[in-house]
Parts: sequence; C-alpha cells; structure tokens
Amino acid sequence: MVLLERRLLFILMTVFLDTLGIGLLIPIFPQIMNRFSTDHQDITIHFGIFIGVYALAQFIASPVLGAISDRFGRKIVLLCSLMGATLDYFFMAYAPTFTLLIIARVISGLTGASMTVATAYVVDISEEKDRTTRFGYIGAAWGLGFIAGPAIGAILAQGGVIIPFWVAAILNLFNFIFGIFVLPESLSLDKRRAITIKAFNPFKSLIKTLSVPKVSLYVWVYFFIFLAGQSLAVNWYLYTEEKFHWSSLEIGISLSFIGIIVALSQGLLTRILIPKLGETKAVTFGLVFYVLSFFLFSVVTQSWMMYAVILLFGLTGVATPSLHSLASKFTPDQEQGELHGSIVSLENLAAVLAPALFTPLYSYFSSSTGIIYFPGIVFLVSSLLYLLTLLFWTSIKSKAHI
Repeated sequence: MVLLERRLLFILMTVFLDTLGIGLLIPIFPQIMNRFSTDHQDITIHFGIFIGVYALAQFIASPVLGAISDRFGRKIVLLCSLMGATLDYFFMAYAPTFTLLIIARVISGLTGASMTVATAYVVDISEEKDRTTRFGYIGAAWGLGFIAGPAIGAILAQGGVIIPFWVAAILNLFNFIFGIFVLPESLSLDKRRAITIKAFNPFKSLIKTLSVPKVSLYVWVYFFIFLAGQSLAVNWYLYTEEKFHWSSLEIGISLSFIGIIVALSQGLLTRILIPKLGETKAVTFGLVFYVLSFFLFSVVTQSWMMYAVILLFGLTGVATPSLHSLASKFTPDQEQGELHGSIVSLENLAAVLAPALFTPLYSYFSSSTGIIYFPGIVFLVSSLLYLLTLLFWTSIKSKAHI
C-alpha cells in the first residue's frame, strides 16, 4: 500500500508540474518579451508563436512518447521528461534571443507531453475497479496545476522574472530524484511491443476515430468548442493588459480564478445538471452559455465585470464531459483509449491553430492601423464560432434523434 501511494504521488506530481509549467509563464510573458522587443505588435505575434509551437510539439510528442514507453517502459520516459523540463526551464530563464526561447519552448513541449505516459502508468498499476477514481485524481492534479500556475508565476515574478523559471526547474529536479528512488517500472518485459513507424504518426488514431460517422459528430463539436475556447489562452493577458492595464499579478489571479471556477464546474455542476438535463441537452445548455459569456468578455467595460462573466462562464462546464460520454457510448471498450487519445490530439491541434487565427486578428484591431479599435474582437469571434457550433449541434441532434 505504501509503495502504491508513492507511485501515485509521483504520477500526480508529474501531471501537476506539467500543467504548472504552462500556467506560470502566462502572466510574466510581457516581461519575458521585453528582452527582445517593446513593440506592441511584435509582442502579440511573439506570444502567438510561443503558444503555438508548444502545442505543436505536444501534438507530435504525445503518440511518440506513448510508443516509446510501450517499447522501453514507462519509468525511463517519465524521468527523461522531467529532466528535459528541468534543463529547459533553466535555459528559458536566460535565453538571450527569441529564437533560442522558441527552441527551448519546443523542447519543453516535446518533454512535457507526459500525460499519455502518466495515464498509461496508472492503467498498468490499477485494477479495473480503481481506474475511474485514479483518473479522477489525475484530472484533479491537472486542474490544481492550472489554478496554481498563473498565481505562482505572478507572485514569484515580483522578486524577478527569472524566479518562476528557477522554481519550476527545481520542482521538476526534485520530482526526478524522487522518481529514481520510489518509482518501479510498471510495464513488464512480456507486455512490451516493438515500435513501428506508424506509431509515430499523430494523425493515425485521429483519422480512424473520425471515420466513424456518429462518433465523429461529437468529436467535431468538441474540437470547435476547444478551438474557440483557446482564445482565453492566446488572448487573455494581451486583452486584460491592453484594456484594463492589469499587472502580471492581476492577470495571474484572474487566471487562477478561471481555474477554480472550471474545476468547480467540472467537479460539482456536472453531477447536478447532467442527470437532470441529460447529456444531449447539457451540451446545448453549455453551448448557449459559451456564446453568451464570450460575447460579454468582448464588450465589458470594467475590470470587476470580467469576474462576473467568469462566473457565468462556469455554466459551460457541462458541455465537454457530456460530449465525451456520448462519444464513448458509440465506441467499443477496446477502442476507448484510442478515442480519448484522439480527443487529446484534437485539443493540441486546436492549440496550434488558435494563435494563427487569433493573434493577427487581435494585433490588427488593437493597433492604430486597424479599421476600428476593438481589442475584444477575438472574444467576439469566439462567440460567433460557438454560435455556429450551437447551430451545427442543434441540426445534427435533430437529424440523428439523439
């Protein structure tokens, strides 16, 4: 029992640190970019590149790391990921040029895509009756990292912009050392498989999932929900700094508040509303509030109003779990992992596309060269995208009688 708890603790800490590393850089990005440029448009484009290359690296690395762990075991891959992240944070703290910072961010994405391997480790060590609970633990660790990252980054940056990088590096190093001594290998030699070139193709599982008509409908709706929602990650710091002159600390606090509301929504609201509405109506319910909340994000005039809209945004949390469940019902048990792996791939693909879509749009409408000055344009476009998704969802559910 003690060994099992230590193994779980290591896995949960790894997932937590992965998400923490994403969040702690967001509120300090303006200070990071000041090393390389003070031009508003340059910073906007640089931020889009910074976000996009990380997501692209994760999109590529997730199936690769999974395949390597199937061949050589989970422990070595997880430890290499932690060491890679440790070195990367140290490097990013002192990167002298934007190009080197991006190279470091790519390495961070490649080594940080450890969720697939961490999940596989939990499957290896868990009986079937315990897996759901332990997957819940992984989700909680991910959520806590997202909540803590922006706040920790903003607070630590008060002592200097390199401090968050040092703290993230040291935490990853400690977990690496912890894993060396307490983490046994979970995949026995007789269960390992040879690696084929197809295992390194991030599109393979995705194409297979999208070839199933009824499942693909749910997956496409999920993709567009996630794509529109990426405007928060891509645009939040730019928008709030420009419109409300928020500091890094204020941005970090607001992002942590979003994390708390999302965690409460996913953990509590789903238990209350989905049984009452049913999964199909819950998706419709969530999409309606996506449309409304993002429209309000685009037009609010006072800082406190952003927090009021975040509360409203929390009502969207019933949509994606319902879509997961609906897609699962039409997927055989032996293909459930492939289904959810495809969904993760779509999330990363959306995170790659979002900066290319949103950052030029924001740059144009928040500068003096635009037709009008409207920094909320990105959230308005997201609201319209959600509206189109809602119309699509309403259409397909009536035709499919779901």
